[in-house]
Amino acid sequence: MIGDERRLYSEAIAATLNLVHDFEVVATVNNSREIVPTVLRTLPAVTVLGTNTTGRAGRCLADELRTAVPRCRIAVIGTSPGAPARRQEASAPGLLSVIPDNAALPQLVNAIRGLVANNPGNGAAQAAAAGPIDSAALLRQPPCNGRSLSTREKEVLRLTAGGAPVREIAAELFLSPGTVRNVTSSAIKKLGGRNRFDAACIASKRGWL
Repeated sequence: MIGDERRLYSEAIAATLNLVHDFEVVATVNNSREIVPTVLRTLPAVTVLGTNTTGRAGRCLADELRTAVPRCRIAVIGTSPGAPARRQEASAPGLLSVIPDNAALPQLVNAIRGLVANNPGNGAAQAAAAGPIDSAALLRQPPCNGRSLSTREKEVLRLTAGGAPVREIAAELFLSPGTVRNVTSSAIKKLGGRNRFDAACIASKRGWL
């Protein structure tokens, strides 16, 4: 679901996301007072909030949503991507992802995929909103235990779970993008995941993040 005061803005995002394979926008809401009731009615896997909501900060509205519908994950399109507190919150797996308002579309798509992959309450219909996830991989026992994941691998997967792209992870951890890719590849092999989001989902499900 997309919630923002600006109708043109929200409908443009909705139309674009509907073009993504296996994504479906169930509603767009242009009045902040209607966002929580609409989420309760439609039960989306992820709600995308713009910062321009009627008289209230997206962060405040996100708190209301998390209280009213704990299973609904939230992506907030923010205006201050450098704030450390927001970065820390965005990296909390499966809860809330903050996307800078100058981000490219793939970053928003990746954030949504990461949020859905880490939502333990998802049903099949909700999971479809973020593309196919290898459910067998979640149950597959990898040839390692939680301690086999290095601290760096856990950091990278934690940020991946929040939807961060490789370059943002590299900047956050003061690494090169190539190093991030190598660390991610190592974690994927250890966990038996299909891709970096699948690996982050497996690690989160097992409580390793």
